[in-house]
Amino acid sequence: MPKITAQGKTIDCESGANLRQVLLDNGIDLYNGASAVINCHGLGTCGTCAVAISGTVSEMEWREKARLSVFPHSVDRGRRLACQVQVLDDIQVTKFDEFWGQGDRKIWTAQG
Repeated sequence: MPKITAQGKTIDCESGANLRQVLLDNGIDLYNGASAVINCHGLGTCGTCAVAISGTVSEMEWREKARLSVFPHSVDRGRRLACQVQVLDDIQVTKFDEFWGQGDRKIWTAQG
């Protein structure tokens, strides 16, 4: 059973579980500011659930690549959309600042 470490919590989940759903179900603050209300609810179109992930997750598919290729994101930043990620093994998650999570300042890390 994979473990997700985010915002100082360690959460067990099923292999293949959707990262966004697991984080939200466990009280992790995935969204910055108003994006908690103004988001696409997991469709992969808004980009507000962008996070950095260390560990094994699903490959990036076309929808996620398309969204991360458009301003203010960049595929080169190494961020992933939590709503498009399936957890395959133990991972550590980091959330960054700014509305879309595209900033440089860490809001929270795996440890807290």
